[in-house]
Amino acid sequence: MNRERLNEILEQVQTCKLTVEQASLLFQKLETEELGFASIDHHRALRLGFPEVIYGQGKTADQIVSIFERLKDRHDTVLITRVDAQKAQYVADRSTGSIDYNPIAGTILYSRKEIPLSGRGSILVMAAGTSDLPVAEEARVTALALGNKTDSLYDVGIAGIHRVLAHIDLINSSSVIIVVAGMEGALPSVVGGLVDRPVIAVPTSVGYGASFGGIAALLGMLNSCAPGVVVVNIDNGFGAAYAASAINRKRDS
Repeated sequence: MNRERLNEILEQVQTCKLTVEQASLLFQKLETEELGFASIDHHRALRLGFPEVIYGQGKTADQIVSIFERLKDRHDTVLITRVDAQKAQYVADRSTGSIDYNPIAGTILYSRKEIPLSGRGSILVMAAGTSDLPVAEEARVTALALGNKTDSLYDVGIAGIHRVLAHIDLINSSSVIIVVAGMEGALPSVVGGLVDRPVIAVPTSVGYGASFGGIAALLGMLNSCAPGVVVVNIDNGFGAAYAASAINRKRDS
């Protein structure tokens, strides 16, 4: 249940199309559903505007299927992150409806109907290198699932800064920019010095030994001298897209 459905139920009570008792039964669907191994938060779409997202890493394929089936019974869109090809095929074979698996991002996106746009503008996802694509694609798919128009600009690291400058019109036309980089993590600072809009930096664990699994990129981004750059955790493309979507979301006046 989302805000639109909640408003519809209240309006039906107001116009006597539903009794208070009938509405009360519908509101019971907002309760938490216990599966033993998981506690599904069906109220999240009402609070945050999007249903609970399934984090697939560490879950068995059967657990993912069980949670997925219950979420899609109540929501038009369901997102699963961090799933490998074997788990994705298992979910597809045992679930009804069409699912879209992105093997680079490791995401499954289910949508019963076309996802309505809820963003005021577009979210641009930039990746410094091809090795950063799994995290960048996770961010892009998440932004799409949350109802945003998205663009992508990949392999534009500062080793060839002309690649960034060649796309300055696209960069300046975006409402929010997610910049994904490993190694020394310098790309967000460069982008932050070129634009007047929010830049969300995502450090990745890509790099040689002294990158310390992304810590070097994380510290570099946290110490950025460019104003307007904020940083999420290492490899957290999902978290970056969720934050970007909150910034980009249309608000009722």
